Amino acid sequence: MGKTIRVAAAGDIHAAAGDRDRVREAFARVGSQADLVLLAGDLTQHGQVDEICVVAEACAELEVPVAAVLGNHDWHSDRAPDLRRFLAEAGVAVLDRSHAILRVCGVGVGIAGAKGFVGGFEQQWANFGEPIFREAYAETTRDVEALDQGLAAIEPCAVRIALLHYSPVEATLVGEPERLWLVLGAERLAGPIRLHRPDLVVHGHAHHGSFEGDVDGVPVYNVAVHVIGREFWVFELDAETRAPAPPVAVEET
Repeated sequence: MGKTIRVAAAGDIHAAAGDRDRVREAFARVGSQADLVLLAGDLTQHGQVDEICVVAEACAELEVPVAAVLGNHDWHSDRAPDLRRFLAEAGVAVLDRSHAILRVCGVGVGIAGAKGFVGGFEQQWANFGEPIFREAYAETTRDVEALDQGLAAIEPCAVRIALLHYSPVEATLVGEPERLWLVLGAERLAGPIRLHRPDLVVHGHAHHGSFEGDVDGVPVYNVAVHVIGREFWVFELDAETRAPAPPVAVEET
């Protein structure tokens, strides 16, 4: 057994400008119970700067590192660069089709992050001839390629994590109407996960989905707060064996 890393994850916080106290208190609680915090997108209601400042201020008060991806709601006002800037100024590693290697408890933790995009499963979104369809297909392709490159780059790390907003697997969408699965995730995102086999994959987006799934044995968790039923979920990862221990829930106070 190697060193245990406690990773707290949550998605779909949907912070509004008036949520400052709620968000600060939630982050303060988890800061004492985790070594690393992951935010799986939809940090805001409508992608406004005053909303992201609520999250950024809470992150700035933490003594543990934070990594985040944006979600679809964070793009609503087309101000994603501003949101990323405020998070980065608060010390958050914002992963936009990129990766980060963080020193956590004395070991290297690699995180490959991308928002992900639509595409569906089995009966997938086809690359039709109309430009708007081609662009949607290409958008997902860019995320798949970036995830592949990011996971390859963090291969030497003691702990390797894929951080997404959209789901790479059907299992964590169960509970959502199947007609919506097309816009809740994309099977193509599973390709890099299957190839590189990170220790943990987390995503959000599917508020009525299911907590647990896998990609050929690689554990995938839907950490949308609506699914986990609490502020954060804490996973314990063994940095030597790269095997996730059974997930441990943060006690709410």
